Amino acid sequence: MKIGITCYPTYGGSGVIATELGKELALRGHEIHIISYALPFRLSSYIENIFFHEVETSSYPLFEFPLYSLSLASKMVEVAEFENLDLLHVHYAIPHATSAYLAKEILKGKKDLKILTTLHGTDITLVGLEPSFMHLVKFSIENSDGVTAVSRFLKEKTLTNYSIEKDISVIPNFVDSDLYKPNKNLEFRRHIAPENEKILVHTSNFRPVKRVTDAIRVVEQVNREIPVKLLLVGDGPDRSECERLCRQLNLCDQVKFLGKQEGIVEILNAADVFIIPSQSESFGLAALEAMACGLPVISSSVGGLPELIKHNEGGFIAEIGDVDRMAKYALDLLTNEKKYEMFSQNARNRAVNKFDKSIVVPEYEAFYKKILNG
Repeated sequence: MKIGITCYPTYGGSGVIATELGKELALRGHEIHIISYALPFRLSSYIENIFFHEVETSSYPLFEFPLYSLSLASKMVEVAEFENLDLLHVHYAIPHATSAYLAKEILKGKKDLKILTTLHGTDITLVGLEPSFMHLVKFSIENSDGVTAVSRFLKEKTLTNYSIEKDISVIPNFVDSDLYKPNKNLEFRRHIAPENEKILVHTSNFRPVKRVTDAIRVVEQVNREIPVKLLLVGDGPDRSECERLCRQLNLCDQVKFLGKQEGIVEILNAADVFIIPSQSESFGLAALEAMACGLPVISSSVGGLPELIKHNEGGFIAEIGDVDRMAKYALDLLTNEKKYEMFSQNARNRAVNKFDKSIVVPEYEAFYKKILNG
């Protein structure tokens, strides 16, 4: 198949999954055309069968704001026509699904371009609920040839919030368990924790919805009982607040801000437990990557996280903002070696047996064929 993929190229779950899906499909012999305003950060090396098409926005003085949605639609038309695409797979409802619909209409009469829209989370639970976008999101979803969501939670939210009558299939996010696997990074660990402290890790875009400050407060409590470090990977609007909190709690030596990093596997393999105290999380890809590396996960009980993490098996789930309970769970794992090893193995097994790329990518292939034959 010849497949066009559009996603945001930045550090976020939707861009990561879209890029990894494209890479895996290319390895399976499909021809993949990535259409975006920049090269996705996970597409860092040449891969046969993957082609990148950059969307250039106009800077004409008449337009106060860049017309990205229209530029994207125009590029989609160009690529679909001249590369003879079978379908467009767009990740994130707006503006990608809207631009794809416009491209489909422009090409009507020349070719029947199929559209698959994958919903990832904030496009439905946050951005799409803005009154100015609600009708656009609903229209774009209902006029796609196929729609998938990354969790049952997100599917139900979409159907309820937008009164959608179209069928939505659940295809979860996935992980490459051959890349994300236990391989303890002892050298980095000794550098971060020279006194053999236990290590918690959190990765995110540091938006308020991620509640990164809760992870810091958990470490404050755990550190009263046992020596512990917290690795914070990523960057975003809440980083300054997190740094201020560390100074206030006198935790600057315990909390390490690593910023945006590409060597996530190495960092995860230097840690003991992954913590994700989010206020909203449609799936939790960062948690899945940690699980694949054998890290038990402590999470909040929101969104798709309970579908990913089995409570009291491969991790623990607490209510949003319940720092005390999260700290208790962390101590339980970090002070009981036998229990920790069992949780670690359970986390890895669940990632491999339920969410490995070898299981999930064929589901997308089957869905493509269903759309094309429909």
